[in-house]
Amino acid sequence: MKTLNKFLLSKEDMTNPEMVPEWVIEEYKTFNSVVTNPTFPCYFGMSAENKGELRYAYVTKEDWSNLPKAIEEFILLFDAPKLIRHGLFVFVEPETEEKGIPYYREYFWNMLQYLHTVDEKPWPQDYPTDPDHHLWAFSFAGEPFFVFGNTPAYKQRKTRDLGNSLVLGFQPRRIFEGLEGTSKGGIMSREKVRERVEKWDNLPKHPNISHYGDPEHREWKQYFIGDDIEPIQGKCPFHHKSED
Repeated sequence: MKTLNKFLLSKEDMTNPEMVPEWVIEEYKTFNSVVTNPTFPCYFGMSAENKGELRYAYVTKEDWSNLPKAIEEFILLFDAPKLIRHGLFVFVEPETEEKGIPYYREYFWNMLQYLHTVDEKPWPQDYPTDPDHHLWAFSFAGEPFFVFGNTPAYKQRKTRDLGNSLVLGFQPRRIFEGLEGTSKGGIMSREKVRERVEKWDNLPKHPNISHYGDPEHREWKQYFIGDDIEPIQGKCPFHHKSED
């Protein structure tokens, strides 16, 4: 029996050949095996995947048009009375040839720019539109997110390699309630996760990783970090419509 929801996908949908192409099934299996590994650094991601609280979408290289609807449906999940820390993972059709970090970084930002271009709702009033502001966060359909890129091009930062696909993770900022940058719970959670990340990657924390709200930090630089310990240079590729 097919689900009525054709944009936003559940764990069961991701292994159903009537719902998704074969490449999605294969990439999801890899994703699941990585994220549910008992030593995987992110407790929250592991727990959410095991509980079936994550949601998914996929796009082909030629067609991204289902992505806005998937995110809109994802946002509706948060209308429930109880806050569940859902995350959304978007799988991009894998490349046929090996690509490097610069290629995937550009692809990542092009997808966010596309979403902004087709967004019919206004940018949230309490979030800056300039990525060079320390309180900026990418927003779509009135919802501010933390977005992060994962690709097979990561050779050292294994925590950002979730298979053959470029995978975009979308986390609404509201799921971090109680885990804010300066809160006791937030500080402890981040320290534990980052210790495990450094162990997995065998690399020190990337210099652009910080917490939201840090005046010295630029959130956009954390969205797609390098496969190294070099600070990201230059301006954010994202442009708000108001600049045009």
